[in-house]
Amino acid sequence: MTRQSTNHILMIEPKEFYLNPETQETNVYQVDEHESHEKTLEKALNEFRAYRDCLVSHGVTVTTFQGIEGCPDHIFPNWASTDPFGNLVLYPMLNANRSAERIPRITDKLEQYYNLALDLRGEEKNGKALESTGSLVMDHINKIVYMTHSLRSNPELAQRWADDRGYQLMMFNTHAHTGDPVYHTDLVMHIGTDYVGICSECIEPEDRIRIVGQLQETHKTVVEFDNNQLKAFCGNSLEVVDGDGHKVLAMSKAGQLALRPEQTEQILTHMRAIIGTDIPTIEHYGGGSGRCLMMELF
Repeated sequence: MTRQSTNHILMIEPKEFYLNPETQETNVYQVDEHESHEKTLEKALNEFRAYRDCLVSHGVTVTTFQGIEGCPDHIFPNWASTDPFGNLVLYPMLNANRSAERIPRITDKLEQYYNLALDLRGEEKNGKALESTGSLVMDHINKIVYMTHSLRSNPELAQRWADDRGYQLMMFNTHAHTGDPVYHTDLVMHIGTDYVGICSECIEPEDRIRIVGQLQETHKTVVEFDNNQLKAFCGNSLEVVDGDGHKVLAMSKAGQLALRPEQTEQILTHMRAIIGTDIPTIEHYGGGSGRCLMMELF
């Protein structure tokens, strides 16, 4: 059977970290607490390293690269993806300082180990974005990919991706607490081998039954989050494989604390543990959480 998850994660330690003004228009989860850039970076680095070390302490292999200046969101490596079939895809980003994150030092290294199956970077000149596993939540076992519409997730490119990779594309519309679309699908949902977590409350009613119904057909357990849990980043989680070969769910401490007891119990019927540390600076300034920090290396 095709693997849904992996024991190997790529992470990028940021050279700079602060609220990215280029992404603020589309990411309503960014919160500026008006600290100095130096103080914010110091706190974010401590959080990043603690989260990485938590993964490592559970036997997850983590390959870490150093980020560059001028890229405050380099900590979120969602401009490339690998898959269980040995392929690499490179993606177009909406904002210029996110496009700059795809430095040759990292992309060349990835191309040494994976087949570059699809390169969509050139679509940036056409004003089109598709931000990797932020935009596309992939069910590798059933070859279905889910995507919510937003400025960062172009439907034409998503269909091209799905056709090229042989996946069925399931698109839907969402609204955040502000009424704007949720900027990335991986805030809305995550998919494990047997379990799915999803905030169906933020999905537009005309799409909700279709999407949840599809997930119920393909997974043993579907845990539904509410909009407050979406804001706490319960959806922004990732199934990884620990050092003993068991599945664990990586989720920030804020997400873990927002789970209701019955939801935790449901998740733990399919996971050995829920792991992760507190990353409030990364969540507030970056508007992303635990899953956003991790690129899967299959």
